[in-house]
Amino acid sequence: MSVGKTIPIKPASLAGGPDRARPRPADGVSAEAVTAAPTAPRMVSLYEAEAKIYPRAVHGWYAVWRWLLVWATQLLFYGLPWLTWNGRQAVLFDLDARRFLIFDLILYPQDFIYLTALLVVSAFGLFFFTAVAGRLWCGYACPQTVYTEIFLWIERHVEGDRAARIRLDRAGWGAGKLMRKGGKHAAWLVVSLWTGFTFVGYFEPIRALGASAVQGALSGWESFWVLFYGFATYGNAGYLREQVCKYMCPYARFQSAMFDKDTLIISYDAARGDPRGPRSKKVDPAAAGLGSCVDCAQCVHVCPTGIDIRGGLQYECIGCAACIDVCNDVMDKFGYDRGLIRYATQNGIDKRWTAAQQWRRVFRPRVLVYGAILLLVSGTLVASLALRLPFKVDVVRDRATLARQVEDGAIENLYRLQLMNAAESTQRFDLAVQGIDGLAVVSPTGPLTLAPAEARWITVSLRLPFEAAQGLGGGVHPMHFLIRRIGDVDEGVADRELLEKSTFVVPR
Repeated sequence: MSVGKTIPIKPASLAGGPDRARPRPADGVSAEAVTAAPTAPRMVSLYEAEAKIYPRAVHGWYAVWRWLLVWATQLLFYGLPWLTWNGRQAVLFDLDARRFLIFDLILYPQDFIYLTALLVVSAFGLFFFTAVAGRLWCGYACPQTVYTEIFLWIERHVEGDRAARIRLDRAGWGAGKLMRKGGKHAAWLVVSLWTGFTFVGYFEPIRALGASAVQGALSGWESFWVLFYGFATYGNAGYLREQVCKYMCPYARFQSAMFDKDTLIISYDAARGDPRGPRSKKVDPAAAGLGSCVDCAQCVHVCPTGIDIRGGLQYECIGCAACIDVCNDVMDKFGYDRGLIRYATQNGIDKRWTAAQQWRRVFRPRVLVYGAILLLVSGTLVASLALRLPFKVDVVRDRATLARQVEDGAIENLYRLQLMNAAESTQRFDLAVQGIDGLAVVSPTGPLTLAPAEARWITVSLRLPFEAAQGLGGGVHPMHFLIRRIGDVDEGVADRELLEKSTFVVPR
C-alpha cells in the first residue's frame, strides 16, 4: 500500500512547466474554457516500491573474469578455515586466548598497529585502482557483488533466464511456481547458512564447530552469529541486491571524488552510436543515417543495477562490464566493430584518443602518488612483520604490594609479567633487570620455557639490598626488565632480547 497525499497540480503555464504538459482542448471545447477550468486534484505517491530488476545472463571476456574472481574468493573464504598448519587451524582469530593465528604468524592485541597498517594499505589500494579504472572492486571482488552473482546463478538455473523469470513472477500461484520458488529459496538458505557457519569458523575451530552443529550442541553466541551472518547473506544477495550498492554503500557516493577525466570508466561512444535505431543486418547504417547502436536495450537487460549506460556515467554503475560483453556480442552479429561500449576515459571519448593515448594518461601524478604510498606502506608492513620479535612481554605492577621490607632490611617489589610466545616452536627465556645497581631477580629462578603460541602470566620478585636502597633514596626509580630469548638451548646463548620499562619503589 503506497502512502500518498493529494497535491493540486497547477497548469503548466503557471508552474513554468513544458508546453507539452499544458492541457489540450478536446473536440468541441475551446482552449479558453480548458484554461479557465479548475485543475482536478491528483494522487501523487510519495513512496513507491522498488521495481524488481531481472538481469539477463551474459557471456564474454569480462564475465569470465568475474567468475574467476568468484571462484577464487569463495575457495579462499570457504576453504581457508579447513586448512591445517603445524597441527592446528591455519587461520584462527582466537578471541578467548586473545591471539590471531595466521599460518606461521601469531598476533596479539599488542600488534594492533599491523591491523592499522593493513587498513591503510586497503584504503590506498582502493584509491589507486579507482583512480586508474573506476569501481573495479565493486564490479569484481566486493562480497555483495560476488554473492549476488552466486544467488543469480541459482535463480537462473531454477527459474530460467530473464524472460522466464518475468513470466513466472507474473503468473498465478500453482504447484509449479511453488516448487520453483521453494527450490530457489531452499538453495539460497543452504548457501547462506554455510556462509554463516564458515564465518564463525574463523573465530572458533571449525572442526569442533562442525561437530557441535551435528550434535545440536552449538553455544548461544555461535548459533546467533551463524544465523545472523546467514540472514545477512540471504537478505543482501537474495532481496536487496542492487539496493545495497545504490543506497547503503557509501562508496557509490564518494567515488566521484576519486574520478577525473583520465579515469578509465565504462563508457558509451555516443559519437559512434547515435542516432540509434533498429535495423536489419543488411542495412547500411551510414546510408540510413543511423549510428552503430541498434537500440536493442540488451545493455540495460544485463545490468545488475538496471541503468542505461548510454545515458552517461551514473553513480549506480558498479563497473561490472556486463554491458560491454553483451554489446560486443551484438556488434559481432551485425558485423560492426566492437567497442561501442568500452573502458575509456572521458578525455579519450571527447578527443577521440587512441587506446595508447589514453593509457599514457592513466599513469598521471595522482596515480603515481597513490602507487608510491601504497608501495611504501606495504613494504614497511612486510619488513616490520619479518623483523618483529618472536615474543612479547607486558609488565604490570602488583598494586596490592608496591614495596615491602623483608629480611636483612632489603626492599622487595612484586610484578606480574605476561610472556607471549609468538612463534610455532618452544622457546626459552632468561629474565634480568637493568638500571639500578644491586637490584636482582629473586624469583623465578632459571630459564622460563613457553610452548608454541603460549601466553603465560608470571609473578616476578625483585629485591634491592638495604645499603643500596639507602644510597638510592626513597621514591620511584626507573628501571628495565631485560628478557632474552635463549637461541641455542644447549649453550644458553641469547640471540634476541627485549627491554621493557618499569619502576622500582623504595619506601621513604
